[in-house]
Amino acid sequence: MQVSIPSRTTLTPRVRRARRRTEGSKENHENTTSSRPRVGGRRRRDGPLRGPALAAPPAGGVPDSSAGSAVFVQTDGLAGNAVVAYDRSADGSLHQAGTYPTGGRGGALDGAVVDHLASQGSLVLDRGLLYAVNAGSNTVTVFAVHGDQLVRREVIGSGGSFPVSVTAHGGLVYVLNARAGGTVQGYIRVADFLVRIPVWNRPLGLDPTLTPEFTHTPGQVAFTPNGSQVVVTTKGNGSAIDVFGVDRLGGLSAHPVTNVEPGAVPFAVSFDAGGHLVVAEAGTNAVATFALASSGVVTPVATAATGQAATCWIVRDGSAFYASNAGSGTLSGYADPGTGALTALGNTATGAGTVDASVTADGTFLYVQTGKDGAVDGFRVNAGGGLTSVGSVVVPGAAGGEGIAAE
Repeated sequence: MQVSIPSRTTLTPRVRRARRRTEGSKENHENTTSSRPRVGGRRRRDGPLRGPALAAPPAGGVPDSSAGSAVFVQTDGLAGNAVVAYDRSADGSLHQAGTYPTGGRGGALDGAVVDHLASQGSLVLDRGLLYAVNAGSNTVTVFAVHGDQLVRREVIGSGGSFPVSVTAHGGLVYVLNARAGGTVQGYIRVADFLVRIPVWNRPLGLDPTLTPEFTHTPGQVAFTPNGSQVVVTTKGNGSAIDVFGVDRLGGLSAHPVTNVEPGAVPFAVSFDAGGHLVVAEAGTNAVATFALASSGVVTPVATAATGQAATCWIVRDGSAFYASNAGSGTLSGYADPGTGALTALGNTATGAGTVDASVTADGTFLYVQTGKDGAVDGFRVNAGGGLTSVGSVVVPGAAGGEGIAAE
């Protein structure tokens, strides 16, 4: 989606500065040094020194640090947030490549144990950039992605309190802030930077006094596949799916269409090939699909109970969807060919506290965070949708953290 800003806007100088900074910003990155020690007669590429392999591959499983084979994991550290980068081998095993401070602090909602942010989409890849929320600092960090290495470009205000989720479409980016009743803040991407548009801030009007906090804050913000709408889940605070329209400049409608799903507690969303909304519902421990009209009204299509506890996150891999069950330590798989119909694929055990997940761009591997120990479990996605373990790594300082993005 192309966005044009009227000539009278006051943001033009900011945009010009952003463009001027693009070429020279590497010099200011705290984690990049001009020279690296020689290893085996070769000089390392710029970036942090690599850590040890955390899951040794079998014979022939050599880490591939080329573009499109990295997995990034957010620690959400309360004293200092960071993104840990991993190389992915051909067999799916992960090997630590570096750690990149975001320049902000993580945060933890009251009552949260294995999921400090209680959200989906806190770490998002967007065409060569990586967005990371700093919930404890009310900021978002923008990294440029170069294979398994990151260059910090910008730390920008989130336009609210306690950012937990990010979504991007074309040149537009929206951030969901969870506290103080919730807000959604919009940005325009200019090269490797974000420009905040103050008039693109929308309050959600949720009740900030409800407890426990982690079940009563909004869970995710997400663009629809065609970019014409933005969806927000409110979890236990109204148990609603809010749908904003997106205007021709990229701004949101003044108010959302609120679709209340009593008792469902909609937490996280995805979309199937037919554009149906696919929702992980924590209140009923189910996966549900909906038709989403241009008016913003959702109509139920199908519901499938997982039979598990704390079904909160969901990720798509082609026609398969996998829901994370934090209370059971499992993934529940479902097939949806694009009609909204759901066929169970079975449950797969993970480590304790199954939370955020991501699938590689080629659909071959799924990686899921297990918040109790701060680990990432890897799985090969088989032809029928079944999952086969390819190993696990413990992410330094990531217990309770959320946010994972796989290339």
